[in-house]
Amino acid sequence: MGERLVVIGGDAGGMTAATQARRLDGDLDIVALEKGSWVSYSACGIPYLVAGDLERVEELVARTPQEFRDNHRIDVRLRHEAMAIDTDAGQIEVRDHEHGRTVRLPYDQLVIATGASPYRPDVPGINGETVLGVQTLTDAQRLLDRNRRGLPRDVVVVGGGYIGLEMAETYVRLGATVTIVDQAPEIMGTLDPDMAALVRTAMVRHGIEVRCGTAVTAFEPGAVHLANGDTLTADLVVLGTGVAPNSQLAADAGVETGVKGAIRVNPRQQTGSDGIWAAGDCAESHHLVSRLPVHIPLGTVANRQARVAGINLGGGYATFPGVVGTAVTKLCATEVARTGLSEREAVAAGLEYVVGKIKATTRAGYLPEARPIVVKMLAERGSGRILGAQLVGEEGAGKRIDAVAVALTAGFSVEDLLNTDLAYAPPFSPLWDPVQVAARKALAGL
Repeated sequence: MGERLVVIGGDAGGMTAATQARRLDGDLDIVALEKGSWVSYSACGIPYLVAGDLERVEELVARTPQEFRDNHRIDVRLRHEAMAIDTDAGQIEVRDHEHGRTVRLPYDQLVIATGASPYRPDVPGINGETVLGVQTLTDAQRLLDRNRRGLPRDVVVVGGGYIGLEMAETYVRLGATVTIVDQAPEIMGTLDPDMAALVRTAMVRHGIEVRCGTAVTAFEPGAVHLANGDTLTADLVVLGTGVAPNSQLAADAGVETGVKGAIRVNPRQQTGSDGIWAAGDCAESHHLVSRLPVHIPLGTVANRQARVAGINLGGGYATFPGVVGTAVTKLCATEVARTGLSEREAVAAGLEYVVGKIKATTRAGYLPEARPIVVKMLAERGSGRILGAQLVGEEGAGKRIDAVAVALTAGFSVEDLLNTDLAYAPPFSPLWDPVQVAARKALAGL
C-alpha cells in the first residue's frame, strides 16, 4: 500500500480528485470523508427533481459510495465530518456521526473539497419548519417530503440569483403563487442591471412577483416580513441567497485564504501548506480576463480544478489556467447566460471599455420559430480585447455564450470574433450570428 490520500468532501470536487488520482496511481490508499449521506451528485438538478421531472432523488447520483469502493478502491466514509486538521502531525480529527465517536485519521496528502454553503439571513425564524434551503440532496428530499404532504399555495423565494430564480420557476410549474424577494436593487446580480431587468420582466410575464430593494426582517409560520413594512403570505420559504466558501476548517489549520474567504491555491491546486490541496467551491480561481483572483462557485470549475489536483496527486503534472465565469440557465421560456466581466467587474479591474448591445433573433427572422435575443458585449477600449458578454433570449439563445467563452479564453478581440467562420443556416441563426453583430457594434465604438 502506498501513501495515504485523504479527501474532505464527497461531491464534484472531492470525488473527481480521488478518482483521477486513482487512475494514475494504483497504490494510493484513498479515503474520502463526507459529512452528509450522499456523494457525487448533481445539485444543479435539484429544481428539476422538485418540479417532478425526475421521480427519485437517486436519479441525481452519478456514483454511489459502493461503486467507488468496488470500482476505484476508494474508501468512502459517509457521515464522517472533518472537525480539525493538525498539519504538524499530519492528522485529521474526524467525527463519525454514524457511530457517535471521534477518531484521528493520518494523511500524507490532503485534498480539501468542502464546497460552499448558502447564506442564511440572520433574522428571527430562519430555522422554522417552513424555511428550507436548496443546496444538498438532503435539502431536496425535505422539499419533496413537503410537497408530498400537500403542494404549497404561496411560496416566497429569498434571493434572486440562479438557484432562487430556478426554484421560483419550479413552484410556478407546480401551480403555486410565487414571490421573489431580493434586497439588491435588481435580481441576477451577476448581470448588468439593464440585462437583469430583462430577466425580471420575463419572470413577471410568467406570473412571478419580484420584490427588489427590500430585505427580509422575520419569518414566521405562514408569513414573511419585509423591511419596507410589507408582509407576504408563505406556506413555504425557499432560500436561494447565494453561497460562501466552506473554508473555515482550512483557515483554522493555518491554510491561507483569499478573496471572499476562499482557499488560496497555485495553478496546480496546491495551497501554501505542505501536502494540502484544494479544489471546487471552497477554492479560489484565476480570472483569465481581469487577471485577478476570484471565487466562482460552479460545478464546471470544481470538476476541472479537481481533475488537475488528481493528476498531480497521482504522479502526473497539470495546471489549471483559470476561468472566465461562464454560466447559463433557463427560466420558464427565457434563457440567460453570461461570461467574462460585467461592467461593474470591468470597472473594479481598472479597465476602460466600450459596449455593443443589440437585439436580434435566434434564427432567420422570417422563420416562425425565430425568437428574440438581446446580446451585450464589452470590449477593452483601445485594444478591442473582448472583456465579457451577456445574453437574454428565448429558445436557442443560451448556448451561444459558449462561442464567446472560447473567444475570451483565446484572448480574442471583437474583430477576431467578427471574422470567425461561424456556421449559418436559417433554422440556426440569422446570416450574421447575434454574438457577431454585438461584436461589430462594440468594434464601431472603439
